Amino acid sequence: MAVDIVMPQMGESIFEGTITKWLKKPGDKVERDEPLFEISTDKVDAEIPSPSAGVLKEIKVGEGKTVPIQTVVGVIDAAGDGAGAAKSAAPAQAPAPAPAPKAAEPARVPAPASAARPQIVPPAQPARPAAPAPAASGLGPSAASSRPAGERIHSSPLVRRMAKEHGVDLASIPGTGAGGRISKQDIEAYIAGGAQPSAEAESAAAEYAPSAPTPQRATVPPPPPPATSGGQTRVAFESAVPREKMYFGNYEVQPMSIMRQRIAEHMIASKHVSPHVYSVDEIDMSKVASLRAKSKDEFEKRYETKLTYMPFFVKAAVAGLRAYPTMNASLDGTNVILHKEINIGIAVALDWGLIVPVIKNADEKNILGIQRNLNDLAERARTKKLKPEEVQEGTFSITNPGVFGGLFGLPVISQPNVGILGLGAIEKRPVVINDSIAIRSMCYITLSYDHRVVDGAIAHQFLHKVKETLENWSEPLL
Repeated sequence: MAVDIVMPQMGESIFEGTITKWLKKPGDKVERDEPLFEISTDKVDAEIPSPSAGVLKEIKVGEGKTVPIQTVVGVIDAAGDGAGAAKSAAPAQAPAPAPAPKAAEPARVPAPASAARPQIVPPAQPARPAAPAPAASGLGPSAASSRPAGERIHSSPLVRRMAKEHGVDLASIPGTGAGGRISKQDIEAYIAGGAQPSAEAESAAAEYAPSAPTPQRATVPPPPPPATSGGQTRVAFESAVPREKMYFGNYEVQPMSIMRQRIAEHMIASKHVSPHVYSVDEIDMSKVASLRAKSKDEFEKRYETKLTYMPFFVKAAVAGLRAYPTMNASLDGTNVILHKEINIGIAVALDWGLIVPVIKNADEKNILGIQRNLNDLAERARTKKLKPEEVQEGTFSITNPGVFGGLFGLPVISQPNVGILGLGAIEKRPVVINDSIAIRSMCYITLSYDHRVVDGAIAHQFLHKVKETLENWSEPLL
């Protein structure tokens, strides 16, 4: 019996996935629930288990391909008495339905080999043709009539950001995803086809257009357009590899992984959207360090989990967020959203990238609850077992470069948060206390914050509350 392998839906807001690796090849035996292939979405990487025991008969979608959910990506000959009969009957059966259609990839035009150095490309001038050429995929401005007026437009935050940057009206793009959802491929194909920008984009472009053809203005290049895909800016900067060394240079080319591309997109978007400001403070961790040293062995023996410093920082951050709720916020247009829940994302370093699982309702947990939650999320992040909802709905983030020996770091805000706390290494240093020199366990902490919402006064008061909580720790551990 043939069993279809389909691209699963990994969450309510996820409508497509990219196959990054097949763990089996055609002809291999597989057990039910055995990891079969790996996928990457814009939320999480995960291993997908086999829906049945048997033999992998066919791979329909290769590695690196992105397809909508419920697309058949492979076929298994299920184990059992009927497997052989199913094989022999296969030629007479009707062909399986074709996978859901996917928008064509945007056209890419390689740079001419004769060019010694590409030049900075200025943005398009406001003068536009009345009827732009249609996209290669068949999507174009004329397709707007296919979407009824007032119909809700389904799209991801990434698609909406791309539309805003290019001045594209999403109502003019028919979606090819599930339920008419507009995918990243849809908008890329639309942009590549020469879609006409909205009035907002025309106004923005007009700012760069000279009012008169004076030589002085013509010699000054205008500002570059924003980046859109894979973290790669569209300005043609000088090539990373000189043309004369393109084929004979001493270097290795490694394509960016899907996760690395997503990280690049999110980091570029965060820096593009949020005006980052940074503040630094120093904490005397001696009291916490002493308490942890005395309790960690008994803690591990009693609760069967190791005690790290991170739960202390999470609790201190919770105290700061309670005292200064502006730090536990998001920005939606001109509205500040103050979150009632405190969901803290913790950056976890992986061999292949970085992911930020979220401790939900961190303010309701004690040290033990936070530590167990942390260990579970980190372990499943490293084994690709996280669910999409476990990396969503964070209201504040913490990252720990200190675990790798970093004195401190200036992290990029994880959108749509307005702040992220960076932890430096905890190390003994000489400090002055009451006009005497003492040896203390010290730690630098940094706060990156969005200056559209948070001012320096609030940021430093928040840091002081974190510092005060840790230096005067009173909560028992056992």
